[in-house]
Amino acid sequence: MSHRLLRKIFILIFWIIVWQLASIMIHNVILLVGPLEVLRALTRMAVTEEFWRSVLHSLSHIALGFAGGLVSGVLFGSLAFRFRLVHEFLEPVILLIKSIPVASFVILALIWVGSGSLSVLISFLVVFPMIYVNTIAGLKSTDVKLLEMADVFGVKPGGRIRCIYLPALRPYLISSCEIALGMSWKSGVAAEVIGIPSHSIGERLYMAKIYLETGDVLAWTLVIIVISSIFEKSILALLRRGKGAGVC
Repeated sequence: MSHRLLRKIFILIFWIIVWQLASIMIHNVILLVGPLEVLRALTRMAVTEEFWRSVLHSLSHIALGFAGGLVSGVLFGSLAFRFRLVHEFLEPVILLIKSIPVASFVILALIWVGSGSLSVLISFLVVFPMIYVNTIAGLKSTDVKLLEMADVFGVKPGGRIRCIYLPALRPYLISSCEIALGMSWKSGVAAEVIGIPSHSIGERLYMAKIYLETGDVLAWTLVIIVISSIFEKSILALLRRGKGAGVC
């Protein structure tokens, strides 16, 4: 076992002990419960069908919103890079999406699509402008000398995209996805807490808050952290997997 891993384990244990001591000192299960109580709450929930149904609901909806934002961001970002008119038409929309608070979007989304598809739309709206902006920045960073060389040798558009544009875009795409993945989960679950769609993590969090079940709130928070972390690492691994795809 490496020293770095041992250090991380030690730091984690230290903060768990601090958490447990804080819960003992506060001595109020409504304000703060200890890690053992959270673990018991998580174990109790994990054996129920409703738990896994809620996890699957939120995961599928937020993943769908993220995928839509990723694909649309790359597509429209590429079009805006290629065509100045597209960039000018989309610029006010991107500024609007970036400026409006998520809470306002949630309220509007409840009117437009209802609570069932709420987390899909909110995740999409959070992810899309990040990917769009970074796609344009990545394409603008393309080496001009490589493009000139492609002109000299008559490289076809497909070859230019694969061998020149994608390698320039990939670092920007990975960087933006690292932020967008976390934000999609935060905004998606927050939207669910407000909209309370049936069989979702947001609904479970809301109900735990209503009944002052702090252990359940923290247990669901831990579930969100674990799922979002796995989701993030999986997507980033897929993006990094093709790192050498653009080398010709």
